[in-house]
Amino acid sequence: MSKSRLPSKLRTKITEQFRSCCAFCQTQTRISGIRLTVDHIVPESLGGTNIESNLCLACWDCNLHKGVQVTAIDAITLQPVRLFHPQQQLWSHHFKWSEDKLLILPITATGRVTIDALQLNRAELTVARSNWLVTGLHPPNHREES
Repeated sequence: MSKSRLPSKLRTKITEQFRSCCAFCQTQTRISGIRLTVDHIVPESLGGTNIESNLCLACWDCNLHKGVQVTAIDAITLQPVRLFHPQQQLWSHHFKWSEDKLLILPITATGRVTIDALQLNRAELTVARSNWLVTGLHPPNHREES
């Protein structure tokens, strides 16, 4: 995705809407220093458009792991399940934090496939979360608007 393809006003609106936090792994720019990108929830290659309802903020790793996927096979049911859609679904309906706040746990099949497909508990994130937890800045408040 080229940065010039989205109007800067729309890019700013999405950044504000998601509070500079990855819609998937919940990594916050303010404590991570990780640059976030505007992600097409349904990729342009699959007919997704540059409208607000198809855009979210994602860290580079989540964006790379997601790629052009919109569904993934659920390891339990072996059926295709749609990945989490940050503009249509609430994070807290599909995910929760482990008791120690280091891992994202699934609540639903959507949560399961998204955690697996995007590797939301990759090793570097769990190490970072343990450090952020000490600062009191983790876990972040979730975007609870649909």
